[in-house]
Amino acid sequence: MEYTTLNNGIKMPMVGFGVFQIPDPAVCQEVVETAIKTGYRLIDTAEAYGNEEAVGKAIKAAGVPREELFITTKAFIQHINYEGVKEAFAESLRKLDLDYLDLYLLHQPIGDTFGAWRALEELYKEGKVRAIGVSNFKDDQIANLSLFNEITPAVNQIELHVFHQKEKSVAYQTSKGVQVESWGAFAEGQFDVFNNPVLTAIAQKHGKTTAQVMLRWQLQRGIVSLSKSANPERVRQNVDIFDFELSVDDMAAIKGLNTDTTVFNDHHDPKTVELLAGYVGKSF
Repeated sequence: MEYTTLNNGIKMPMVGFGVFQIPDPAVCQEVVETAIKTGYRLIDTAEAYGNEEAVGKAIKAAGVPREELFITTKAFIQHINYEGVKEAFAESLRKLDLDYLDLYLLHQPIGDTFGAWRALEELYKEGKVRAIGVSNFKDDQIANLSLFNEITPAVNQIELHVFHQKEKSVAYQTSKGVQVESWGAFAEGQFDVFNNPVLTAIAQKHGKTTAQVMLRWQLQRGIVSLSKSANPERVRQNVDIFDFELSVDDMAAIKGLNTDTTVFNDHHDPKTVELLAGYVGKSF
């Protein structure tokens, strides 16, 4: 495993396992156990995913010392305020059955983000979380949050894949000491990405899968990536990306796939914001 050093000196694995859309507790526990035993050390969940308890059980069952793991979860929209973050954090710790978190994120830039961020800063200073960050924030929102608060986010987790490469955002956030972490690394399988001829040709050249090529491409850009699979062999393959290197020509060919296309609703579209804001006042 390779690591990046966050802006507070904490080391974070460059490749992680995400559990979005794995609501079944037994399945989630099994795949997370498999991931940890395979070599993953970064596990990413969220209160909105409804599987924190299963992740916590997997952490205990996997038999890997807690200090070797990097566990992330996130506060969702109904808790994006000062008191809400404190409540959500305590509940996430309870469900995960952990004494501390390695990374805690604001899941969306919706609600009282400043109040929520002050709560995160307090949790960090109290030693309850080793690093704090955000998810789905744009550059201006990162700038605004950083300029008017004490602590700059250590991480921003955003949609980023071969069809939505965000070069300017990666460059800006990196210049400010914010580690970019991708979700949707495989574009959710859209646009027949696993059979894309450019990726297929590069994969064949290196004796790797197209999924491994996509993850390696993110690694060489300095981006932390998350992947997910319920297939044990694919889980193993997706962390086996440290024994080859994409050439300059490979990177250029992949750069040519960029279309600035999201495979989800644009989180910054007013209608999407209004839809997401509907979660305020709700609980999971």
